[in-house]
Amino acid sequence: MTELSFNLFEMNTVGHISHGLWKVPGNTRHRYTDLEFWQQQARLAEAGLFDSIFLADVIGTYDGYRDGPETAVREAVQIPNNDPLLVIPAMAAVTKNVGFVATFSTTYEPPFAFARRASTLDHLTSGRFGWNVVTSYLPNAARNFGLADELSHAERYDLAHEYLDVLYKLWEGSWDDDAVVRDATAGVYTDPSRVRRIDHDGTYFRVAGPHLSEPSPQRTPVIFQAGSSPTGRAFAAKHAEAVFVGGSSIEDFAHSIADIKNLAAENGRGDDAIRALGSAVLIAGRTHAEAERKAEDFERLSSAEGYLAHAGGGSGIDLAAYPPETRIADIAGSASRDSATATRYAPGATVGDALKAVKRFDRGPFFALGTGAEIADAIEGWVRDTGIDGFNLRQFVTPGTLEDFVEHVVPELQKRGLYRTSYPSSTLRENLFGTGRRRLPESHHGARYRGGANL
Repeated sequence: MTELSFNLFEMNTVGHISHGLWKVPGNTRHRYTDLEFWQQQARLAEAGLFDSIFLADVIGTYDGYRDGPETAVREAVQIPNNDPLLVIPAMAAVTKNVGFVATFSTTYEPPFAFARRASTLDHLTSGRFGWNVVTSYLPNAARNFGLADELSHAERYDLAHEYLDVLYKLWEGSWDDDAVVRDATAGVYTDPSRVRRIDHDGTYFRVAGPHLSEPSPQRTPVIFQAGSSPTGRAFAAKHAEAVFVGGSSIEDFAHSIADIKNLAAENGRGDDAIRALGSAVLIAGRTHAEAERKAEDFERLSSAEGYLAHAGGGSGIDLAAYPPETRIADIAGSASRDSATATRYAPGATVGDALKAVKRFDRGPFFALGTGAEIADAIEGWVRDTGIDGFNLRQFVTPGTLEDFVEHVVPELQKRGLYRTSYPSSTLRENLFGTGRRRLPESHHGARYRGGANL
């Protein structure tokens, strides 16, 4: 087994995906508006040798439950939240190696502005920026940006493919590596012959260029993506370098991981071009009993209403609106939503099943509770049985979850050769794929635009 990737799964908000736990005594999530909070998180993640702090985001409210956003607002279900991109420079200022991955949607803002923002972050982090590509799924997000409703699933992905082509042209093709000459004698800071327009004229975007930023350490940030539908997997096989896979069983994950890696190979990228990641729920303690007590506290203070509001917005299914015996697959099949909606539930699951399970955080295959050694045993088995490359660590409380993982689990994984003992490099892509692999590999779709080719 090779060393695993681990990301701290975060969000610039009070309540990310552990709803109701802002009430746990000592939890300091209300400090999410404080730069020092994020700097403390970054220092600890780097001490724990994490690949990155992965920042989720939404640009709408969860208003699909009980016909409005009131439950989400009351329960702090990803609202209030702030822009994830803006806390990255503060965290980068107090660290040298840990990466920062931020979620940004391709659907609602033009690519030219994001291209500069991403290049700026890659400069300010010295090559430690990654982008989690999403197409956005909340109906409220569409209304926030002036649309009557969401674009269809297929059109969102069509738009995203073109969006990334525009970005690759700007990041990879607009400036040569040696464009900035800083020749004081000749009075030339940048050689104009080595900077070019992109003149993109497509279905969704017209962008003249040139890119406004000089080449950053990675040029293109590391591309992360999550999508379990066939369309999402095809998108990942073409663009992604790390993919968050989903499923309700070990077998589901093993199948999804093999499929994505096979698709990457079919795209000429090789089956090692994409790192497959899953969401891990890990509750660690000095003893098994201590970990159990923590889990009991989390269960007691978790908010069922918060989880239902989240599920209603994320899946498009308001569980409170259907009889308990209704099959989730039947609802998803009749709704104008992503066909992958039902995949988060076990085959044949009913609304009643979902309502009973809504607060359970132990229902996924990547759940482990106990001492560091017990959790490391579980992780070792997951890797063996699925071929997974790493995990996002779900936060329950801050401080608490991250500290427990670093103290109890990391040393056990290191003993087994499953976790790094130092950072091999300083850029995110090199820490993921090896020293010397700072830029997109030649086999990646975006590399075709280098040096102005194919513009």
